[in-house]
Amino acid sequence: MKKVTKEELLEKASRWGKIAPPYHAFYQGKVEVMPKCAIRTINDFSIWYTPGVAAVCRRIVENPDVAFEETSKWNYVAVVSDGTRVLGLGNIGGLAGLPVMEGKALLFKYLGGVDAFPLSIATKDAEEIIQFCKWIEPTFGGINLEDIEKPKCFYILERLRKELEIPIWHDDQQGTALVILAGLINALKIVGKKLGEVKVTFIGAGAACTRTFYVLKAAGVNPGHVIMTDSKGILHTGREDIKGTYKWELAEQTNAEGRTGGIRDALKGSDVLIALSRPGPGVLKKEDIAVMADDAIVFSCANPIPEIWPWEAKEAGARIVATGRSDFPNQVNNSLGFPAVFRGALDVRARTITDEMCIAGAMELAKFAEEKGIDENYIIPTMEEWEVFPREAVAVALKAIEQGVARRKLSRDELYERASSIIRRTQEIVKLLMEKGYIAPPPPSPA
Repeated sequence: MKKVTKEELLEKASRWGKIAPPYHAFYQGKVEVMPKCAIRTINDFSIWYTPGVAAVCRRIVENPDVAFEETSKWNYVAVVSDGTRVLGLGNIGGLAGLPVMEGKALLFKYLGGVDAFPLSIATKDAEEIIQFCKWIEPTFGGINLEDIEKPKCFYILERLRKELEIPIWHDDQQGTALVILAGLINALKIVGKKLGEVKVTFIGAGAACTRTFYVLKAAGVNPGHVIMTDSKGILHTGREDIKGTYKWELAEQTNAEGRTGGIRDALKGSDVLIALSRPGPGVLKKEDIAVMADDAIVFSCANPIPEIWPWEAKEAGARIVATGRSDFPNQVNNSLGFPAVFRGALDVRARTITDEMCIAGAMELAKFAEEKGIDENYIIPTMEEWEVFPREAVAVALKAIEQGVARRKLSRDELYERASSIIRRTQEIVKLLMEKGYIAPPPPSPA
């Protein structure tokens, strides 16, 4: 097999940014609204609209749960963003963030069969965002919060989880935690280490790292074995600058040995590195990776460029490397989480999405990959393996039923058949529309 050069890898990594603008311009967006009911003659509108629809309205007045049966509320999810923390681009605003929200809606539909609506909003005020979500609750079965800056994202998520009766999910927090846990479970099996014993270093203390820490803790990681860093260094209880912030709680729970210093000090002897900080390359150096323990596991997940290139981490001694990119092995991508999590939550009409539901999803992802045969370049499924999504949805739904947050109870077989048929239907419709030419082939690639 021909060895790929670093230059070829760099060129490959930049390819997608060249293709995206002309493709987006060609299709003028990525999702659209289509009828799903029969329209045989114009008279059918008397059923779907007035006067017939009034009977459905009256039924919902008498019993609000009818809305889950006789409208699309059961499958509607709002993707809500103020555009303050978009990918690695920062605070670019709702309008500039809209392409990302449309992409999210596309993934929801194709991988989870969920009808998601991109809602980029013209406010950055936390209370207004909360109020907006309350106002739209009657329409939706769930809300996905997206690309909202810290620390307000923590506050918004917790308030909405308490005050609304539909699942609220912040993908930058819960979604990231789910897929990293899934990858970590299998990576540890390969290197022969245990979740409760490993030393874990986080580079970054933002929304993604914070929730990932709490989910890993719930899954069995010893918090005392965790070291977290921010832009000023290691979090510890001697740092007066973090008192009164969410970081203080992190400092109190982690870093049992009271380590101080910078990134390299944090990584010394660490078994696992989880980097969710700012786009690289160069945020992490080879010399940083070199001080880690033998058989080190590196999650370098900043987008669009990881904190360190995978080949550099390997050259420095890492055994397993994961990134957020599809053009390198071991893509840790939230798209493996949120479509299936919402599929499962919606199918049992869950009132919330708990950390335990996230862990159940992660364990199913890991199990699926293990059954396929894990190795150093395959620790987590890929988005092409569509069969994993209904399985993950079932795991999430069953955990919701077990925890008492589901409005209805279905058997494992019922849940699997439902999720499989919904997801398969979407993918078959897209294929049919492409075959018939209603979805045109994209223009020639410029790259």
